[in-house]
Amino acid sequence: MAGELITIGIVVAPDDPAPPGLEPLQDEARVELVRNAADMDRILKDVSVLAVYDFRTPLLHEADLGRARKLQWIHAASAGVDAVLAPSVVESDIAVTNSRGVFDPGIAEYVLGLMLLFAKDFHTTLAYQREQRWVHRESLLLRGKKLLVVGAGSIGTEIGRLAKAAGLDVSAIARSQRENPVFGTVHGSDELHRLLGEADFVAVATPLTRETQGMFDAGAFAAMKAGAWFINIGRGPIVDEAALIDALERGHVAGAGLDVFIDEPLPEGHPFWKMPNVVVSPHMSGDTVGWEAELSALFVDNVRRWRAGEELRNTMDKKQAAVAVRRPQEG
Repeated sequence: MAGELITIGIVVAPDDPAPPGLEPLQDEARVELVRNAADMDRILKDVSVLAVYDFRTPLLHEADLGRARKLQWIHAASAGVDAVLAPSVVESDIAVTNSRGVFDPGIAEYVLGLMLLFAKDFHTTLAYQREQRWVHRESLLLRGKKLLVVGAGSIGTEIGRLAKAAGLDVSAIARSQRENPVFGTVHGSDELHRLLGEADFVAVATPLTRETQGMFDAGAFAAMKAGAWFINIGRGPIVDEAALIDALERGHVAGAGLDVFIDEPLPEGHPFWKMPNVVVSPHMSGDTVGWEAELSALFVDNVRRWRAGEELRNTMDKKQAAVAVRRPQEG
């Protein structure tokens, strides 16, 4: 592999520029930007590596990857890998890596910020300020409140660590029971409804898989403790949005902080936009200053490892991570 000029495809959104930080690859690879199906078709027979920066792209699900005879590795410049796990990729020998670790601190701070916003009623304070109204209220302490983190990977673990430092009682569920340095025992998903009934805050940090798609349905929201708050930084299709809207309107769920949605961008006129107990953000919870360069630094380091025959960072179990068949742009 060393010394051979390889082709690396960089999949970006149609209007996006080349990601920053990829300049070190120019001396050892032919780097091609892929913005549409025509670009993908043009490079397929020569490409050895694909790096997918557009996490909503349908291109890998639509491409004839059987023509990509040289393709050995696909990297997702995101934590989620649903955009790259086309059925043909899952069943192939192509390695898949992600950007696990890059987004953890930013997302954990975002979740902590939302919990503080709800506990201290900051959204109401700001509304009263705009109206120039002096309305005294009491607020809640986070200390001693119970947080359930759904998903105990690197992002979920960092959420738990930061919440624990703020005085919350943290617990977690994942696909199966295991031990974790932050949570102690991570409970299996069969205990979801029981743990929902005990939590003051629920933070969803699980990836989208066949098992988690639609996990938060009417039954899950009914199982939540009355007056609890719900936060989703995972993927939109994990949540039945109609069921969440119903739970919010009835007051069973006190409020929701949502960074991900079934359809993104969130359509104009969607009920979430105007609900006073909902915070909507545009899939940005992990995007702190410098995140794009950090993503590229991880990918460039993995290219070096790959060319040297070394083990890649953040290799995924494709079978376990595979999502249900759906449009990639849905989450």
